[in-house]
Amino acid sequence: MTDREGAHDGPAGPGTTAVRRVDVLVVGAGPAGLSAAARLAAAGAGRVEVLERERTAGGVPRHCAHGGFGTWRRPLTGPRYARDLAGTAVRAGAVVRTGVTALDWAGPLDLATVGPRGPETIRARAVVLATGARERPRAARLVPGTRPAGVYTTGELQQAVHLYRQPIGTRAVVVGAQDVSYAAADTVRRAGADVVALVTDLPGHRTAPARALDTRLRRGVPLLTGTTVTELLGHGRLSGVRVRHHDGRTAVLPCDTVVFTGDFTPERELARHGGLTLDPRTRGPAVDGALRTSRPGVFAAGNVLHAVERAATAAREGVWVADAVRAWLVAASWPHGEAWPVGVPLTVDPPLRWITPNRVTPADALPYTLRTAARLGRPLLEVAQDGRVLHRERIRGAAPDRSLTLTARWAHAVDPKGGPVRVAVV
Repeated sequence: MTDREGAHDGPAGPGTTAVRRVDVLVVGAGPAGLSAAARLAAAGAGRVEVLERERTAGGVPRHCAHGGFGTWRRPLTGPRYARDLAGTAVRAGAVVRTGVTALDWAGPLDLATVGPRGPETIRARAVVLATGARERPRAARLVPGTRPAGVYTTGELQQAVHLYRQPIGTRAVVVGAQDVSYAAADTVRRAGADVVALVTDLPGHRTAPARALDTRLRRGVPLLTGTTVTELLGHGRLSGVRVRHHDGRTAVLPCDTVVFTGDFTPERELARHGGLTLDPRTRGPAVDGALRTSRPGVFAAGNVLHAVERAATAAREGVWVADAVRAWLVAASWPHGEAWPVGVPLTVDPPLRWITPNRVTPADALPYTLRTAARLGRPLLEVAQDGRVLHRERIRGAAPDRSLTLTARWAHAVDPKGGPVRVAVV
C-alpha cells in the first residue's frame, strides 16, 4: 500500500520519538475505516492516513471466501470486496499503512504507534476509531481443560484455511448455531475435514431455516441444542470435547478440532485507554448521531460500536462519519461550541438489547441499529421522552442475532434539555 511521509514537527532528540502530523488518522482498515478514508480523501480533507495492524488491508472480509458482499447487482466474495475497498481508498488519495499498531494515546489527538519503521507518534486533527470487533477466545469463555492444538475461533479458522492454506485436522466440533457458526462449518468442509456436530446452549439455531435444514439433512451435521462444552480433552493435540446436555447428561465427542464461534466483543482497547465514554450495552464507545465520541475530535464507526454487524452496515457508517469529520475539520469544535456529550442518552427496554448511536440530538439523520434478545413478530417500536411519544414504527419480524433498523425521522422532536429517550416494544 502507499506509504508517503507526512509533515514532521521537527527532528526527534535523543531518546525521543518523532512526531508526524496528518489531517485525519483512521485506525483500522476494515470496511468502516476504508470507506471513511476513501470519502475523506476524495473530498480533499488533506492527508488521510489509515493504520492497519494486519499485513493486508480489508478487515474480516479478507478471509471470508464465501459470497454475500458487494451489491445485488455486483455480488462479491469477501476477499474481492476487501481488495476493492482498499483500492478505492488508495486511488482517492488516502495512505494505507499495514503492519502498524496503534499502541496508546500520546495526547488528545496523538497516537503512539509501532510498525516497520519503528516507533512513531502521529498527531492528527481528527481521529476515527474503526478497530472492529473480535470473537472471544476459549480462555475468555472459561472453558476448562488442557491447552492442546486444534482450538480456533472462526476468524482464526478462516485465516488458517483461506489465507495460509494450513491443514486444520480431520474432525471438528463447531460451538455455536449462528450465521457465523454455519459459515465456520462450511470452512471446515472446504478444508477437507468432517463436521462432527454444531453445539449450542440455546434451544434452537439462529440462522436461516433453509440453511439449518440443508446442513442437517444434506450435509448430515447434527445440531445439539441445550448443550454446553464443559471441557477440552487431549495433550499435544485435541482428542475430544466433553459436553453437558440441559438434562445433566454428559458425553464426549471425539474430534481433533474445535471452533468457538460468535460471542463478539468490540475492539475497544484504544477507546478505553483514552478514557472515552463506553456504552454499557454495546460495550463499545458511546456516540451521538454524528458518530462523535466523548473526546473532541475523536470519532468511531463500524463494529467497534456494535459487535457485530454486516460489512455493508460498517461501510455505510464509514461514509457517514467522513462527513462529520469534514465538518469538524472546518470548525475545529463541536457545533455551537457545545461540549460532548451533546444531546441526550438513547436507551432501550427489554427485550431489546442495545441501540447505536446511543445519544440523540435533534439534527440526527443516521438510522439507528438495534438488536433484540427474543424473537418478535412484526413488533411495534415506540420512541418516547419524558412520557411524550415521539414516534411509533412497525418493523418486520425480528430475531436474536439479526439487526433491526429504526428511522431517525423523529429526532427533530427530541428536547435536548429533556430526559433520556427510550425505545420500547409496545
